[in-house]
Amino acid sequence: MGYFTGKTIIITGAGGAGKDTLCAIAARHYAVTSVSAVDRIKEIARFGGWDGVKDERGRKLLSDIKLAFIAYNDLPFASLMEAYRAFCASQARVLFIHCREPKEIAKLQAAIPGSLSLLVRRPGAQSHFGNASDDEVENYRYDYIYENSQPLERAEADFLPLLRTMVGE
Repeated sequence: MGYFTGKTIIITGAGGAGKDTLCAIAARHYAVTSVSAVDRIKEIARFGGWDGVKDERGRKLLSDIKLAFIAYNDLPFASLMEAYRAFCASQARVLFIHCREPKEIAKLQAAIPGSLSLLVRRPGAQSHFGNASDDEVENYRYDYIYENSQPLERAEADFLPLLRTMVGE
């Protein structure tokens, strides 16, 4: 059995900061798996009538449901650890975990050896959403901060050096 060389990056930032774009850039260079702490929460919200729109009302709903499940049975953490175990058994090289709450990021970093945290900022992006999950993202000491200030056509060249550092190249 070979030595696992994957890297887990816990990625966060305000809505519209470009996290998904950066994950897509990474996927052009590495075998990437991307999961979110709200994946299961979205399923629950859809069952309850959420229309999938991530406006302020939808974001607050997802945040409130997530916080309730954290308190009830830690469903978001359990589902992320399940995804991490699947990643370790896969051929993927990078696991992006999307998570916003500082306490949850700290819990993930404590549970996943060698994991890194990455805050993505975008100048001019909305910074207040009216929910605890989105509005607290700046309240953590991140391993890396990426200022996503380049136009889309230059974002890849700008982000890749940081990603290579994080992956260990």
